[in-house]
Amino acid sequence: MKITRILILLSAAAMLTYGICNREYLAVWRKAATICLECIGIG
Repeated sequence: MKITRILILLSAAAMLTYGICNREYLAVWRKAATICLECIGIG
């Protein structure tokens, strides 16, 4: 059970690192801002 937790943690860290290195956070931020602006009626 402990090995499974460690593997999940390592894979999550690897995916976060990959996303940050490829600037994927910019796309996520853009989509979140668009949705937020649509909710309040500006976008």
